[in-house]
Parts: sequence; C-alpha cells; structure tokens
Amino acid sequence: MTLEFDDNGTAYQLFPAKRSKPQTKLIVLIHGMGLNRHLWQWHVEALSQYFHVLCYDLYGHGESAPAPTSTPITLPMLAKQLHHLLEHIGAEQAVLVGFSIGGMINRRFALDYPDRVQALVVMNSPHQRAPELQKTVEQQAAKTFEQGRKATLEAALERWFTKDFKQSNPELMDIIRTWRHECDADNYPHFVMLLAQGVTELIAPQPAISVPSLVLTCENDRGSTPAMSEAIAAEIIGARLAIVPELQHLGLIERPELFTGMILSFLYKY
Repeated sequence: MTLEFDDNGTAYQLFPAKRSKPQTKLIVLIHGMGLNRHLWQWHVEALSQYFHVLCYDLYGHGESAPAPTSTPITLPMLAKQLHHLLEHIGAEQAVLVGFSIGGMINRRFALDYPDRVQALVVMNSPHQRAPELQKTVEQQAAKTFEQGRKATLEAALERWFTKDFKQSNPELMDIIRTWRHECDADNYPHFVMLLAQGVTELIAPQPAISVPSLVLTCENDRGSTPAMSEAIAAEIIGARLAIVPELQHLGLIERPELFTGMILSFLYKY
C-alpha cells in the first residue's frame, strides 16, 4: 500500500477493507518504542478482510519526521499526533490497537478525545510499578541519553522473544535491530523516558475509560506483566482481559495469528 504523509510529517499507510460496507470500522495500529509500522505486517492481511486498517510511524520512528526536542515528548503530544492524522484522512472514529507504548498512547487518546474512540485494544503495555522498580526503570532510561539507541538492545531481544525463536530467526533479529537504529537519535531517549514515566498519568484515571476494551499481554512479558494488564483492565469499565501463555514481549511477532484472532474475536463481539 502506498506510503503517504500528513502535514505533520507523519508517515502512514491506509489499507482499505477487502469486503467493505458503509459502516466498516477503521482500526488504527500503534507500534511500540524503537519499532515502526512494519511491526504489523503479519497482522494487516487478516485485519483488513473486514476492517479498514491504518498503520503509522510515531514521531522519530520509521519514516515519520521527528518531534522537536525543544518540546517534551509526552503522551498528550502523541495522542495529538494521532488526532491530527485522523483529521487528515477524514476519520471521525476508530478502534485503537496499541502495543507497549502504543497501549499508553491509545489510553491517553481515549482520555483526551473520548468521542473519537470506538474501542481499545491494549497490548503488552506497562502500568503502575512498585516504587523501587519505578525508580530503577527511570534510572535505566536516563542512561539512553548517554548511550543512545543501542543501549540495552541485545538484552531487550532476550526479553522480547523466546530463546528458540530468537536463535531460529537471526535475519528477523537483524531487521529489528535496524528498526531501532533508524530511530531519530535525539527523539529516542525521550521516548524511553516517556515509557518509564508516562504510566503514572494513566493510573486510575477519573473519569475512567468506558469504551469497549480488550487488555492482553503474554505470560512471560517481564516489562508488561500479567499483573499490570490485570490492573489496566480493572481500571477500564467492562474491559476484557487475556493472557497469552508462554510468550514474551514480542509474542505478536512469534505467533501473530493468536493476537490477530483475539483482536478479531473481540471486535466481532463487542
């Protein structure tokens, strides 16, 4: 599908539903930090059978323009980026599917623009941490301002994939390394700090998010744990919770059909 840009410099691709009807919903896929819209390449085909699908790059990721680092990169800023993109393509409402920091962005968007959200899928996204862990995460994030985009990448790959999958897919690991290396060098540390600190503004929001929501993570995701997903779901009125056995943070790459299936099942039922 053709790559396009809005007047903010946001790169996006819009995949029309293959079996479209006048009421066909739009699904927006929001990738994680250090990745890009290509994260969803294993999901678009199935999702676009009956839904329009929008994939885009966050500021300073993939082919999108960077955010000005003179302005702090915040969740409201990233929610506004998405709002601007929806205005650009003429979409009044959408289903927002967010992975990791994308699951923080779609929650922030639902708080800031509640009338624009039809449903949420929050995937492998962090939430409230114990005070000592929160301090440690922020200290580690601060190191990226000195060490740059390569900081902790190899350790992250160990956390993101099961051992057998990582060893069996060296070319894919190189692709993911390239995605990280292509991130804007000035923006990236600010995203890392946002991933560390931004969860605090999403804890027990008032009023609570009340759109139909699915919250899911993987059993062995150490950064976005099942307990965190349980807490997120408990704070969203009527949310459904799913824990995928065995997999780690990027389980949606290892077993994309599991995640696509859960998303479609949720959207067909809500």
